[in-house]
Amino acid sequence: MANPEQLEYLQDSADDWNIYRREHSITQPDLSEANLSAAELPGADLSGVDLARADLRAIDLTNSVAKLAKLYALPIVLSTVNVKTRGNAPTIHQVAEVLAGIEEFDRTTINAWEDEEFVTAVKATGRKKLIMTALWTEACLSFPALDALREGYEVYPVVDAVGGTSVEAHRAALERIMQAGAQPTSVVQLLCELQRDWARTESVQPVGEILFTIEGR
Repeated sequence: MANPEQLEYLQDSADDWNIYRREHSITQPDLSEANLSAAELPGADLSGVDLARADLRAIDLTNSVAKLAKLYALPIVLSTVNVKTRGNAPTIHQVAEVLAGIEEFDRTTINAWEDEEFVTAVKATGRKKLIMTALWTEACLSFPALDALREGYEVYPVVDAVGGTSVEAHRAALERIMQAGAQPTSVVQLLCELQRDWARTESVQPVGEILFTIEGR
């Protein structure tokens, strides 16, 4: 748990930032009206993946995104691939425990946006901002992100909560969706955009615990 010294550090840092933001007329997007669209959370489809090469850091960060979505009551749309039809592994237990009770939409399509149940669930949230995580940047993230952008959604890929099959594949996929209009973010940036003000005391303790888990303070 975040201790009093850590929370005081958060408050001091936030005060400095708020002063700077006011002096320089900096505005921020409001992601409190977004939803978490998990085209495929890490571990949702690990068939054929060498787990020895799995990015455990990305899994931990994805877990943090799931916790943030629950903390700030964002609608969550979660999809898996071929769990029912081919016996692929389900969502990894770390994330599944956080998202207990959230319906999983198992699909056969590589592109989640080509799955009717998934898209219907996204549209049912009534929100036009999508915070997206995925397993592979070049497929599970980029394909639905591109389709969502074409349909007028704002897409915010959480770039450190997703990984490609190589550094170049990750980079190229991110560049492609950014050129199409996606707005990249990170877990810590997302956390700060959702919290916005440390005067919101009801969420300071849990968000502090998430932050210090990430940063290791």
